[in-house]
Amino acid sequence: MTDLTGAVWRKSTRSGDNGGDCVEVATNLCDGVAVRDSKDPDGPCLLFSSTEWVSFNFAIRRDALTR
Repeated sequence: MTDLTGAVWRKSTRSGDNGGDCVEVATNLCDGVAVRDSKDPDGPCLLFSSTEWVSFNFAIRRDALTR
């Protein structure tokens, strides 16, 4: 299990003022990247390897993800 004690969480600058419906990302982890719901900071989070996170971001930039 990844220790998230030192995680530095941030929201996207594109989140805007949407009433807190955001995800937060911690990219300062040695094991990869963590993602959580900003409304439930003590709840579960998703963990991605650095490679998975780069691939995900690349797919977003290419608009390759479907709904």
